[in-house]
Amino acid sequence: MSANTEITTETSSGRHHYRAQTARRYALLGGLTLLLLLCLCIDLSTGPANFTLGEVIHTLLHPETAKAQLRVVIWEIRMPIALMAITVGAGLSVAGAQMQTILANPLASPFTLGVSAAAGFGAALALVLGVSIIPSMVEIMIPINAFIMAMLTALLIHAFSRMRGVTVETIVLLGIALVFTFNALLALLQYVASEQALAAVVFWTMGSLVKATWTKVAITAGALLIVLPFFIRHSWALTALRLGDAKAESMGVNVKGLRLRTMLFVSLLAAIPVSFVGSIGFIGLVGPHIARMLVGEDQRFFMPAAIICGALIMSATSIVSKILIPGAILPIGVITALVGVPFFFSLIFTQRKSAW
Repeated sequence: MSANTEITTETSSGRHHYRAQTARRYALLGGLTLLLLLCLCIDLSTGPANFTLGEVIHTLLHPETAKAQLRVVIWEIRMPIALMAITVGAGLSVAGAQMQTILANPLASPFTLGVSAAAGFGAALALVLGVSIIPSMVEIMIPINAFIMAMLTALLIHAFSRMRGVTVETIVLLGIALVFTFNALLALLQYVASEQALAAVVFWTMGSLVKATWTKVAITAGALLIVLPFFIRHSWALTALRLGDAKAESMGVNVKGLRLRTMLFVSLLAAIPVSFVGSIGFIGLVGPHIARMLVGEDQRFFMPAAIICGALIMSATSIVSKILIPGAILPIGVITALVGVPFFFSLIFTQRKSAW
């Protein structure tokens, strides 16, 4: 009888702990969402003409009664840029999160493994040479080129990761090699480019949100809406994958199929932002790790947290790019790299210490 009582007590304690942990995770997600909304409002209020948060909120809630100039600046000029920052950050962060999941590699991200560099090279083929990988789609050849090059690179990484004897360090080295390869090809295109094309390619390499439009925001958000249902539907399988291939397969997970489909969707999420705003580094690395520290590995919480963290970092970076040098808007890719490089180094040293 006492044994049954102990089991019941332990079960009750376990349920209480699980509920408390779940409530804490929901609270964290809610807090991050509120912080993201605050960043959005601050982003809309900053620029060559600064507005107060009260003016911004009033314009957002009651545009019909706001001043015409304020309404035009907020809704037609700054809103597409602010929303582009959020959608790009969310897309790159969830792409990095799922790459880390399926490759079991804490250093994996679209940027560090060369997927972003490949997408940038594909876009540069269209910008400099006017080459469309699919000839019948010349009108939208920039995003199509970016997607196909990113997909091919992701498939190469996936195939390489399945080879016998390949370690996490080997995949990272492959990613570095791919980054250098595509950067060299990009430099070659820059060398033969015309003045106008060269300026467009430089825009890619530095990354910028200033050319954001409502159409580009809709396409980037559409890519997220296409991909997220798949990740949500397979959240349990992706969580199980973190336990290792053998355990995941014993739980009924089709590991090979899940990896392949996830890599294809990751390619889409990496290619679309790069095709519109250029090369944005380290968001796909930093965002997932912050989310993992906050809510753990459970995909039901980890994936939303990664999305919000990536969006939050990009939104904050957009603000910094406008206020760092008054009257100038710095390339956003430069700022994300300055923030991401120290984090990348700390992550490498952490992994080395754990290996020791």
